[in-house]
Amino acid sequence: MNRTTVAVLYGGRSTEHSVSCVSAGAVISHLDRSEYDVIPVGITSTGAWTLGPDDVSDLRIIDRSMPVVDPHRPRVALGLSTEERGVLRYVDGDRAGEELARIDVVFPVMHGTYAEDGTIQGLLELSGLPYVGPGVLASAAGMDKEFTKIVLGAAGLPIGEQVVLRPGTRSLTAEERDRLGLPLFVKPARGGSSIGITKVSRIDDLDPAIAQARRFDPKVIVEAAIVGREVECGVLEYPDGRVEASLPAELHIPGEPTGREGESEGDSFYDFDTKYLDDVCTFDLPAQLPAADIERLRELAVAAFRAIDATGLTRVDFFVTVDGPVINEVNTMPGFTPISMYPQMWAATDVDYPTLLGTLVQTALARG
Repeated sequence: MNRTTVAVLYGGRSTEHSVSCVSAGAVISHLDRSEYDVIPVGITSTGAWTLGPDDVSDLRIIDRSMPVVDPHRPRVALGLSTEERGVLRYVDGDRAGEELARIDVVFPVMHGTYAEDGTIQGLLELSGLPYVGPGVLASAAGMDKEFTKIVLGAAGLPIGEQVVLRPGTRSLTAEERDRLGLPLFVKPARGGSSIGITKVSRIDDLDPAIAQARRFDPKVIVEAAIVGREVECGVLEYPDGRVEASLPAELHIPGEPTGREGESEGDSFYDFDTKYLDDVCTFDLPAQLPAADIERLRELAVAAFRAIDATGLTRVDFFVTVDGPVINEVNTMPGFTPISMYPQMWAATDVDYPTLLGTLVQTALARG
């Protein structure tokens, strides 16, 4: 039987380079080798494409040290012409020009800018190769927090309030500060993994938080804090076109207020260290919510998937408030690390990790 050849892309020029490496390590080790030949392709922090190692043990977080793509690995390039569709070649050394593999489908396990924002998707569209996940438009809209809310709001979905600070706009006006209130969340408009995000509880801390966010993106989002339970829901498209939502998970971050009676205000939130390093976040899976609320979250997750014209998968993040759910973000390539919620939510919905990966690959192939 001819196996399908899957190129797993990871790394890249994004600030989420290391998270992508960890996600890819899990994907590479869980793809069913009886069905798939797997070619690891690491993209360095300067954008060079390399042949990744067969042993993915170095693509994991060890003692708070985050992995990176080794720039000394053999360089490779993907053919972009119709004659070279799917051809992966060596580009340096004694084997320069030699064909390494013919790729059938690409799994871009990449997060952040120059990756999850439509840029890699555009390159793969040029190459004519099927790939896992949403296309150019959905990827770009999902990455840019301004346009995510524009699209979701136009579809009539519940969203929070925000102000967009474009380059040249230094801070909020007095009217905007009064309207948003405190606390605030200040974020790079196009980023992920909570990198560059600051929770602002005192107005004197606002401008330093804006400066911090602008280290990662000249466009900054300032959001009104939403008091509610943090709940996530995975969305998966099947090869026959069905789109389903997983059971939702509720996250618990020490010191973070949820609006439950007796809880005090805190400054904790789901930041980078909490997500990947500190191992202090706990969760309920499924979320301990009434059945009707769970069904509503699953319906809204699919509605958000369709609103941004996604394909393949998304993870939709909510705040469940006393007035109902509010969509916080739509992630078009959620984390696939061993502790990431997307694969865990599908495992709780009776779709194990290898089956999940196989479904994503087969959906990409069916889409063509």
